[in-house]
Amino acid sequence: MNTESNFIEFKNVERIWAIGSIHSKFDSLKSIKNHILSNFNRGDKLVFLGNVIGLGNKGKQTITSILDLRFKLMAKHCLDSNEIVFLRGSQEEMFLKLMQLQTAPYPLDIVSWMFDHGVDKTIESYGFSKNEAKEISSQGAISISKWTSKLNLVVSKIQGHKNYFSNLKHAAFSSSKKILFVNRGVDVTRPLSAQNDCFWWGYQNFSEINKPYGSFCRIVRGYQSEHLNNLENIKSKTVCTLFDQPLNNNKILGGVFSDNGEILDLFEST
Repeated sequence: MNTESNFIEFKNVERIWAIGSIHSKFDSLKSIKNHILSNFNRGDKLVFLGNVIGLGNKGKQTITSILDLRFKLMAKHCLDSNEIVFLRGSQEEMFLKLMQLQTAPYPLDIVSWMFDHGVDKTIESYGFSKNEAKEISSQGAISISKWTSKLNLVVSKIQGHKNYFSNLKHAAFSSSKKILFVNRGVDVTRPLSAQNDCFWWGYQNFSEINKPYGSFCRIVRGYQSEHLNNLENIKSKTVCTLFDQPLNNNKILGGVFSDNGEILDLFEST
């Protein structure tokens, strides 16, 4: 995987496939994988828009599944590593912070907040107890360091998982600079290089943006917190959201785009 930059520029694009937040919906992912494997062509690119994990109890299995899809597509179509991209979402950001919990100023408060937002399900998929993690987070830096070392070791022992978390990108875009892919949003008053954590925590009123961001006439994102999504009307909007609330539904949304921002297809898991 390409580790040189937080951003990926897709070059020589035929089509760009984008998959919205999965949230560990391992069973729903199967139909998405089959659809991509059956219809992906040489020259196509693929971007997962973050939040692959979290909320559901099969986070570990879900990562393994998307890495399997990546391997099959690369082998079949002779793809370079930077033609299939994984973005960082809020769930990945929280899990990465948990893996370094010993550096946090208020570990118990942070763990409690993250667990309230679905990270507990991810650590349980790796074989760790939510209650044990909470207990250890109140015991001091040495105990926390021992626990995070165990968590990091378990993640590193599963093929591809350490590289997955180490190489998450902040955003992707086409070489035409007409279409931008993010997890949740951008601060349209700032350039891409100055976004800080807006990519996965969002930006106020981002859903209502209906004009280009710089040269980007289409922004595709994988998550929104509001109940505003409507696939039937999405083609006329600058922001294309591949996620449908509520959080407990089983759907995964995806789309296919041209390098100039045109929506070629929208689909969902079955």
